Amino acid sequence: MPNIFRKLSLLFCSLWLICAQPILAQAPNFSLAKADSLFSQHKYTQALQIYEQLLSQNRTYSPQMLLKMAYIHEGLHDYTQSMHYLQLYYSKHPSKSVLQKMEEVGLQQHLNGYEYTDWDFFKTQFYKYYSLLLELLLIVAAVFMTLLLRNWVKKQPISGEAKIGMLLYLGFVFYFANFLTLGQQGIIRNGNVPIMAAPSAGAGLVATVGTGHKVNILGEQDIWYRIEWNDQTAYIRKNNLLLLPQPLAEKTQL
Repeated sequence: MPNIFRKLSLLFCSLWLICAQPILAQAPNFSLAKADSLFSQHKYTQALQIYEQLLSQNRTYSPQMLLKMAYIHEGLHDYTQSMHYLQLYYSKHPSKSVLQKMEEVGLQQHLNGYEYTDWDFFKTQFYKYYSLLLELLLIVAAVFMTLLLRNWVKKQPISGEAKIGMLLYLGFVFYFANFLTLGQQGIIRNGNVPIMAAPSAGAGLVATVGTGHKVNILGEQDIWYRIEWNDQTAYIRKNNLLLLPQPLAEKTQL
């Protein structure tokens, strides 16, 4: 009898898990549909609460959801969050229209760091196919190594040019896989933020800035980020900067 009850319990648990998975999967979709409905009714703050809950708790989103969140925050004059969601959208769906929108808002609100260039668009398009390019480079490297190994086994001479070329190619692949990066960026999230000439509260003051400015991050030191501000190196406290998503960062999408 105990064995029968144990088997029935296991069977019940298995069936419950199988049935529960579709229900759990439908929950984010139901919440998203509810938020979209609120948005279409111009109940933006209520829709935003659900959108942000989906993003923070479930780590799920749709491209349209990000654009709506950016729109709502822009209407609330919260340009830091608005630009953050536009950047998150852009990291997954690079388009010139999004870059131009960020530049337009940046100009209207006198925000630094949103100047649009074709080079910026090219870099993000390049990183969109980064993984595929890396796979192709590794395949080519494997083919070259196989050919060189075959010649070595057959005791056929390998020219010095081939050896040097292979070393250079492997060096390029190593650099491509480990050091090639778009660079980290961040948006200033607080008001009246001091930007310092050195990583110290007693250092010279470079500028005092408000929210929404985007900066390039060059490095970090303790509680400070080393940034580029008006073509010079400066420092800002980490808690004053909202890091922007990288194009290679994966998110779970609905």
